[in-house]
Amino acid sequence: MNKKTRNIIIGVVIAAVVVIAAWFGFGPGLGHNQKERTVTVGVVGESKPEATIWKHVAETAKKKYGVNVKIRNFTDYNQPNKALKSGDIDVNAFQHSAFLQDWNKANHGGVVAIGKTYIAPIRLYSTKYHKLSELPKGGTIAIPNDPTNESRALLVLKNAGLITLKPGKKLAIVADIVKNPRHLKLKEVNTEQCGRVINSVDAAVVNNDFSGPAGLGDKQTIYVEPINKDSEQWINIICVKKGQENNKDYQAIVKSYQTAETKKLYKKFYGTKQEAAWDVKLK
Repeated sequence: MNKKTRNIIIGVVIAAVVVIAAWFGFGPGLGHNQKERTVTVGVVGESKPEATIWKHVAETAKKKYGVNVKIRNFTDYNQPNKALKSGDIDVNAFQHSAFLQDWNKANHGGVVAIGKTYIAPIRLYSTKYHKLSELPKGGTIAIPNDPTNESRALLVLKNAGLITLKPGKKLAIVADIVKNPRHLKLKEVNTEQCGRVINSVDAAVVNNDFSGPAGLGDKQTIYVEPINKDSEQWINIICVKKGQENNKDYQAIVKSYQTAETKKLYKKFYGTKQEAAWDVKLK
């Protein structure tokens, strides 16, 4: 072997070693790239069922898309959007569309939705009556007094046929009631108080977070919020910082969440109280 040929062979071997080293240092799922493909997801008050669901999502994201999912649990609803805007987390999943709209309005925007997760229909409860038709004329119904939950409660009463609201308003208030044939009195109280005052009123619209602690369940339910166009704004969503909508790793989280297995887990843990909503048909 002459000197020229030997040098060519040595050069080829060196080049091959460099390429292989680069692949193992920066190739998919390894080295530095592994750190870059970890997505931190912010949630609020993660329960055991939710932890199980997100464990499934994480396993799917890792297996199908090579994305590591890290869950960060917050204690209240004021934190995850701020953390998203500041870059402390990459994705959050805790809010519905109406909450996001209000938050963006109050905080100069910056957070956008990239996928739907679930909806948890709220209910009209009563400890005195077993069905809507039994509610007396002039009866009192407790509803939440904060803007989004009040509007949601009024839409529940509208869909139940108890009141009529001005058309075209996304967030309704009591003043938007145009027909109240039973002359019902609406008692506005703090959201967390609706379940506590149930025995002093004829009925109450109570959020799911507070119905359980108040001892309210199927037995006290006289109407369930339907899933229709009115309830679209209450569908929970996966969000990212504005400008990151097309990030493939963040989109992988959405795809990993929106699976048949996630639907099965919802049914197992929640029955009809919390339902997958990414492909629901709104009537």
